[in-house]
Amino acid sequence: QVQLVESGGGLVQAGGSLKLSCAASGIIFSLYTMGWYRQAPGKQRELVASITGGGGTSYAESMKGRCTVSRDNGKKTVYLQMNSLKPEDTAVYYCSAYLGLASSYWGQGTQVTVSS
Repeated sequence: QVQLVESGGGLVQAGGSLKLSCAASGIIFSLYTMGWYRQAPGKQRELVASITGGGGTSYAESMKGRCTVSRDNGKKTVYLQMNSLKPEDTAVYYCSAYLGLASSYWGQGTQVTVSS
């Protein structure tokens, strides 16, 4: 059974930082591209950052320079360090694991709220 469990969300003031974690089980973690997505109320889910099994990264334009995605294949965990947070970063943040259309998974999400 595949599980992706996010943690680290919470309430933070604008300008603050948070580090999200996502622990995976039930998959060969090192093979998967791991992603962080977010969904704000009334908006579509959008990609924040992703990291391949080999460590290649990509970021949404809105988050470039403000966040860093990393992974520890030994711990089967992916991280998202977010800095200089803004109220518009408020959303539910989801972890994803992707190895193709037939092998993709989502976590349950963690709420990030940035107060002004």
